[in-house]
Amino acid sequence: MLLRDAATLSLQAVLSHRLRSFLTALGIAVGIGAVVLLTSLGEGVHRFVVAEFTQFGTNLIGITPGRTTTTGFSGGVISNVRPLTIADAMALERLPRVVATVPIVQGNAAVKFGTRSRRTYVLGVGTAVPRVWRMEVAQGRFLPADDPRVARPFVVLGNKVKNELFGAQNPLGRSVRIGGERYRVMGVMAGKGQLLGFDLDDAVFIPAGRALSLFNRDSLMQIDLLFGEGSDSAEVAERVRRLLIERHGDEDVTIITQDQMLAVLGSVLNVLTMAVGALGGISLLVGGVGILTMMTIAVHERTAEIGLLRALGAGRGQILALFIGEAVVLAALGGLAGLGLGAGGAWLLGLLVPALPTYTPWGYVLAAELLAAAIGLLAGVLPARHAARLDPVEALRAE
Repeated sequence: MLLRDAATLSLQAVLSHRLRSFLTALGIAVGIGAVVLLTSLGEGVHRFVVAEFTQFGTNLIGITPGRTTTTGFSGGVISNVRPLTIADAMALERLPRVVATVPIVQGNAAVKFGTRSRRTYVLGVGTAVPRVWRMEVAQGRFLPADDPRVARPFVVLGNKVKNELFGAQNPLGRSVRIGGERYRVMGVMAGKGQLLGFDLDDAVFIPAGRALSLFNRDSLMQIDLLFGEGSDSAEVAERVRRLLIERHGDEDVTIITQDQMLAVLGSVLNVLTMAVGALGGISLLVGGVGILTMMTIAVHERTAEIGLLRALGAGRGQILALFIGEAVVLAALGGLAGLGLGAGGAWLLGLLVPALPTYTPWGYVLAAELLAAAIGLLAGVLPARHAARLDPVEALRAE
């Protein structure tokens, strides 16, 4: 039997039982569609979260007081024997390959202008925020380059805070009260959006020294460090570690590079993508059982046809290939339909719900189609072997 003849017979067998073939292929299509749709959602979430983390750049190192390796949590939110100070941030800025540092103190306070008041985030920072965090000033300018320990009472408003307190008025040069103290508005930040639920537009920026006094703290919560392009983050982190040991007398800080954060985040999100894909794979298992059932029924129904083929000289291997070919054709057709169903569903979902990120990874799509063919191959083996072992004479008697 020629390969072309075997392919023709397999296709004719599939088409002669259209309803049964459709329902069998539908099981595979639903399984493949579920895998593609769920992995599209998982990959979309993966890319969205990574983009959120990297919107401030990838050449960042975060330093927090306290050692997570010994205490199990960062000491940035509690008192520490050796506080992380603004002087530490200024010393770190003098290290080779370090571009700028941002000392950070965070709190919450009421910001008042006239009769209007809004309780919002108050970020005590340094002057390098626009450069380190990749933020732009829409009006005025950012905090002046004063010594942050004795900085003047200036404030820069987030876009949302400006709109709430001043509306269409120009806020530059006006005074607002933060925690009972008067601050002069120096600028307004351009809209930045949210970072994993933290709204940077709903915040105000004041000098770090002022924030330490406002919130009655003696330690910074964090220092963000920006290093030069092309520098090795591990090497810069080691220099930071050595300098802070020299200044503090012990290793009492936690140093996290952006590369480390992205590596951990990537591994978690990859597991998430694989998990949702595996959930869709359960449907593929059901589809494989459907192919096995259909092919077993087909062998019993076509016993006489098998006997005739054997009588005409078809070998066992050819009979085996014929039935396996039918199973693979069914699975492949169902897989193609599933690819369209999954990719189309992901596209439609992204269109209807723009806030829900979707991205169809074509590597997963190819793997899903190959998996569908493999399931058809495996599901068709047992019925095909049974058909190939039938005695030609006994098979002809079944007519």
